[in-house]
Amino acid sequence: MSQDPQNLSPMFRIDVSAEAPGSTTNSSRPEDTLMVATLVALMRQMIQHQEKQNQLLEQLISATNQMQKQRQTELQQWKEANPHLAKACRKAADTLSRVQTQFLESMTEEISENHEELLDGDFVLQEFVDKYGPRLAHLNGLLQVVAQLGG
Repeated sequence: MSQDPQNLSPMFRIDVSAEAPGSTTNSSRPEDTLMVATLVALMRQMIQHQEKQNQLLEQLISATNQMQKQRQTELQQWKEANPHLAKACRKAADTLSRVQTQFLESMTEEISENHEELLDGDFVLQEFVDKYGPRLAHLNGLLQVVAQLGG
């Protein structure tokens, strides 16, 4: 599979040979000097843009962390102001977790029993999604809220 480099088009050849430091072959041409200066300027611009992007990412992380800390503080204050409700939410989260487990078991059983029909028929698949989709989405949402308030 090796090909003679001389047979390749100049577009597909790259000369990576090192020249001696004191050689004056093609490196003294003004076009080469201009191209090197242009590349150096472009690389400096890229570095500046990357540094700016890093600064923006740091600001974004800082703002996100600040919002998260504020949210945690508010949640903790709510729990301290409503200890009985936080405890009730914890119990409700445990119960909803068991309900979710049973729901997922019945859903997976139905999938196992009707896997051929689900694969072959759009109507059966749509009925399945209509039956389980909204319930699962709402149950997950409720469980998340109650668990967060009681956790």
